[in-house]
Amino acid sequence: MSQEADDKGVAAMVLERLENERLPRAIDLKEKVDGGARLDDMDIAFLERVFADTEDLKPMVARNPQYHELAAKLIGLYEHITAKALENEKTG
Repeated sequence: MSQEADDKGVAAMVLERLENERLPRAIDLKEKVDGGARLDDMDIAFLERVFADTEDLKPMVARNPQYHELAAKLIGLYEHITAKALENEKTG
């Protein structure tokens, strides 16, 4: 299988997971931390999985410029969640 075909298959799987699982959960976490709440152990485990998967996907994203903007927006969302969660820990 070519790298391009492999990337398309991986991208389809990742986009489906993003739409059905990751993005809804990330939006919930953003609302949670924006409301001043702290992250619990399950929230932190979720973010750790996301960050590990992100590392694994970096080469594929680098090879496919059509995903750069989406990846940047997702990274921004997760950065916001973690920064706000840290702020909540310090003030809470």
